[in-house]
Amino acid sequence: MKKIFIVLIAFFAFQTQAFAQVKKTEKNKKAKITDSVKWRAQHYIVNRDSAYADPRIGLKKLQGGNRRFVEGKSIKPRQNYETIKKLENGQAPFAVIVGCSDSRVPNEMIFDQGLGDLFIIRTAGQVSAAASYGSMEFAVLKLKTKLIVVLGHTECGAVAAAVERPENVPGHIVTLINDIKHAAAKSSHLHGDPVNNAVRQNVIEQVNSLRDLDPILHKKYVDGEILIVGAVYDIHTGKVEFLEETLLNLPKPKAK
Repeated sequence: MKKIFIVLIAFFAFQTQAFAQVKKTEKNKKAKITDSVKWRAQHYIVNRDSAYADPRIGLKKLQGGNRRFVEGKSIKPRQNYETIKKLENGQAPFAVIVGCSDSRVPNEMIFDQGLGDLFIIRTAGQVSAAASYGSMEFAVLKLKTKLIVVLGHTECGAVAAAVERPENVPGHIVTLINDIKHAAAKSSHLHGDPVNNAVRQNVIEQVNSLRDLDPILHKKYVDGEILIVGAVYDIHTGKVEFLEETLLNLPKPKAK
């Protein structure tokens, strides 16, 4: 009986060791594949450190991540315990996302990013006020984040309210309408869907507002230290369109 027990122990020990070896081999094989030039090109991989250092590269990283999401190639990077431990003592997000609170627009998912990558500020219609401005300034000054993206989305309820202008709006919801109604009026002459036209115009105006925001963002922007651009997420396709109107005549990068 004792011999049988010893044999069983030896057998299970061997099985455990063999299983561990197989897992290690699979992990090494996967790492080798994901490090290949071909795989990185197929998945639009952009270096994380470069994206943090240069907002133009950060923009490409967001665009690549959204392409993965749309094409069903999401890699869900930096979403593990190892990353949690790395971030214990601080964060260095490569982009600030000023977006809408809509539950259909989960920023890390649609850009296929992970822990510590995005500094996210969300309100309905991405309407900003003092607390939002302070959060952006904190990210730029303290965290050294150099890219700010204003992210609207199609079929936005807050924008729809500004277009429709209902009477007797309850509570503080009216503050959202008041902030967006100028964009709704400015885009009202355009052909197409009035809400989605207003969504685009609202993003453009919010981008311009942040670029002019003193005392911090305006100077950082005109000096070429940061970029502030706008985009719209399509809730029907999952695609993020970076608006050409906000990509033109960007300031030259600050000389190092």
